[in-house]
Amino acid sequence: MTAPGQKAIALDAMGGDRAPEEVVQGGLRAARELGIPVCLVGDRPRLEALLAGESVPDCLTIEHAPETVTMEDHAAESVRRKRQSSIVVGARLVASGAAAALVSAGNTGAAMAASLFHIGRLPGVERPAIAIPLPTRTGVCLVLDAGANAEVRPEHLVQFARMGRIYAQAVYGLREPKVGLLNVGEEPTKGTRIVQEAHALLSASRGLGFVGNVEGKDVPNGVADVVVCDGFVGNIVLKLAEGVSATLFDILKQDVFTGWRGALAGLLLRPALRAVKARLDYAEYGGAPLLGVNGVVIIAHGRSDRRAIFNAIKAAAEAVARDVPTRIAGAFAATPEECEARA
Repeated sequence: MTAPGQKAIALDAMGGDRAPEEVVQGGLRAARELGIPVCLVGDRPRLEALLAGESVPDCLTIEHAPETVTMEDHAAESVRRKRQSSIVVGARLVASGAAAALVSAGNTGAAMAASLFHIGRLPGVERPAIAIPLPTRTGVCLVLDAGANAEVRPEHLVQFARMGRIYAQAVYGLREPKVGLLNVGEEPTKGTRIVQEAHALLSASRGLGFVGNVEGKDVPNGVADVVVCDGFVGNIVLKLAEGVSATLFDILKQDVFTGWRGALAGLLLRPALRAVKARLDYAEYGGAPLLGVNGVVIIAHGRSDRRAIFNAIKAAAEAVARDVPTRIAGAFAATPEECEARA
């Protein structure tokens, strides 16, 4: 799978609740099984100790970064102060062109700050956004923003829609993704002033595939392929979805698959339940792209294990192969006339 001269994915080996052990194993697996060049960014002595006795492929390397940004650190302050931290060094590798992408399961705010300070925004993009892939009845829905921008203006939501649509086309292969605006009702007059104004702007934007307002229940039903909202609401949607999924399976274990009848039912349904659980498991999706920065950045879940890190690296490699930042830059550089022609 490795192409000659292919740049490595910079992996923040010290970021995340299970770092560095699980992160290193996820990177090692991606390098072994997929041939993706991976650069582990972190404390070299500690990383070398974890790799001792392992069969390490040539495409797995280490970039020394002696400092670590913790989950408790203030995002912007720690990025400025800890210049030799793994997340900052990883961002600098992408900015310099030494790495193709950055993957981090560490402090989300620090990952965003390091990306903005060192990689920078794409021209024309006012607010980069975190795009979370959520499983639906029909496939996947990309929800953005999921935490980068607690407060937004109507035009920001339009930009989120444009970036999300490009990502869905490039990575998910959707020719005409449907875009929805998350709201408390379907009518254009529902919601806050910002959401109402965003609805008017989205409706007037040609070539976006805007289908109108969507309610929370519409997201898992696959009414839209891309759903835009501010980061405050989007993060609540994400955490609620995670909680509902985990609680559902806990209820099945406690109240359904009990006694000999329940055990028998569980045995018969095990293959189907495993398939459903896999579809709902965040680890299967790896991470969320930070769209709007001048490079590929994947923000993985803080609790990511080796499987989640492996899939996050796959997601980063796919975004690099599909040249997502260049596609977004091209769309934002286009004139209104060109946008209408493309529609």
